[in-house]
Amino acid sequence: MMDFASRPALILGAHFSIAGGLERAILEAASRQCNTLQLFTKNAMTWKEKPLTESAIQKFTEIKTKTGIDNIISHASYLINIAGPDPKKAAMSCSALKQEILRCRLLDIPCAVLHPGAHMGEGEAKGIARIAENINRIFEQTGGAATRLLLETTAGQGTSIGHRFEQLAAVMDQIEDKSRIGVCMDTCHIFAAGYDISDKSGYEKTMADFDDIVGLNNLRVLHLNDAKKAGGTRVDRHEHIGEGFIGIHAFELIINDARLQKIPKIIETPKIKNTQDGDTVNLDLLRKLQIQ
Repeated sequence: MMDFASRPALILGAHFSIAGGLERAILEAASRQCNTLQLFTKNAMTWKEKPLTESAIQKFTEIKTKTGIDNIISHASYLINIAGPDPKKAAMSCSALKQEILRCRLLDIPCAVLHPGAHMGEGEAKGIARIAENINRIFEQTGGAATRLLLETTAGQGTSIGHRFEQLAAVMDQIEDKSRIGVCMDTCHIFAAGYDISDKSGYEKTMADFDDIVGLNNLRVLHLNDAKKAGGTRVDRHEHIGEGFIGIHAFELIINDARLQKIPKIIETPKIKNTQDGDTVNLDLLRKLQIQ
């Protein structure tokens, strides 16, 4: 069992696999001394929905209690697009997102991260309106769920929405129950979208802009990923911490930013580094950046 007295102030973890059972992700996190983690509650690359069994829920709850790790974040399926115009795809997406929220309620997971979606050529305004309309409807249908839905910043590939802070703010402005909405900021994504956080001045400007437009009070999760591609390319490719175009200094700034101290920080970096466990290498590096 984790020693709570020695638990670091840094809330740090990774996205871990649920292969072999949902509880396996928590055990993987514990083995790397993490106090938070992200997981999929189902296969993220299929529409198929497999109902959670009482046994699976019980095992998950027991391992949470045993490890002391209850700061858990879900990531919704990559297939979901609630911004597009196609009625069939929209219906499937809304159903999948609704089921994700319901699974999170059963597992007592406080936050679920969602890629806002792509407007598929219909235009930003229509895409934003669809996202908000669909979320409002899903929130009505899941009224008993306390899980907060987090819109993730995107890199801006294709017609995706969420690569500008203004787009996220526009969606959130149209959400009726604001107690159930928030934001997940991905460092690779915002850098690819043109927010240069590689040096202190750029980092401070980016955080100030985010606070002015979205509000730091709405930032609930950080994805810490370096970038394989240069800033402003709008290409989403994650790299090991300190080995991409963002560079180590930005992560040092984030780790030691008092405003972000209570926000869970999740890595989604490559799983292997020179035959070593990539998560362990990247997590250890980030821990060393913390000024004691």
